[in-house]
Amino acid sequence: MLDVSGLSKSFGGLKAVSDATVTVNEGEIVSLIGPNGAGKTTLFAMISGFLQADEGTVTLNNQDITGWRPFKICRLGLVRTFQVVQPFANLSVRENIAVGAHTRLRRRAAALAKAGEVADIVGMGGMLDTSAGSLTVAGRKRLELARALATEPKLLLLDEVMAGLNATEIDEIIGVVQDIRSSGVTIMLIEHVMQAVMSLSDRTYVLNNGVIIAGGTPQEVTRSPEVIEAYLGHGAAKRIAAMEEKNAGGDHA
Repeated sequence: MLDVSGLSKSFGGLKAVSDATVTVNEGEIVSLIGPNGAGKTTLFAMISGFLQADEGTVTLNNQDITGWRPFKICRLGLVRTFQVVQPFANLSVRENIAVGAHTRLRRRAAALAKAGEVADIVGMGGMLDTSAGSLTVAGRKRLELARALATEPKLLLLDEVMAGLNATEIDEIIGVVQDIRSSGVTIMLIEHVMQAVMSLSDRTYVLNNGVIIAGGTPQEVTRSPEVIEAYLGHGAAKRIAAMEEKNAGGDHA
C-alpha cells in the first residue's frame, strides 16, 4: 500500500533522515519507534507532503506521490495527525471534526452529520457540543484522531497519539486504534508507549539518528542489540546479555 524508498532530508548540516525505506501493507498496523530526535516526525512529514524530501520516493497504491501537496495526498486517502494537538479552541467538538469532513463533503449539514458518526468511533459522542478549548489532553488527542478520521482515510499516520496520557487513557486509545483498523483503515504510528507498540503492531521499524536500524515484529526488534544500544547507550546490549547469563546460571545452581 505504502512504499517509501530512500527518503533523505537535511536541515543545513544536520542529516535528519538518511535513506529511509519502509513499507506498509494494506490492513497492517506498522509502528515507527526510536529515541527522541531520531527523525520520526520528519519522516512522517515527508511521507504526508508537509516537508519536501531531498532524495527518495513515496508511493501510495502504486501512485508516485513524491512532492505532492498535503491536500492532494489527503484526497488519495493518506492523512496524518500531529504530535502537538491544536484544535480550533473557539469551535465545538462537532465543528472541529466537521473541518476534516469538509475535505470530502461540501454541504455543512453533511459534514456535521459525519462529525457525529466519527465522534462515536473515538468515544466522543457525548461531547459533540463541548468547546474544544475546554478539553483535557486526552480529549484533545481523541479530537485530533477524529478530525483525521473524518477525511475518510485509507492510510492513517498517527504521531504519538498516546503521549501525555495515563494508563487508563492509553488502554482506551489502544482499543480505539484497534477498532479503526477493524473498520478497514491501515495505520502507521509513531509511539513511545511500548505497551501500545507491542500490543498493536504487526511490524515495527526503528529509527536512530535518521537511519532505519531494525525492522521486524515488535518482539524481534526489541531483542536487537542495535536497538538496545540506541535506547540505553553504548555497551548496554552486552551488559544485559551478561546479566541474563548470570541469572540463568543462578537458576541452574
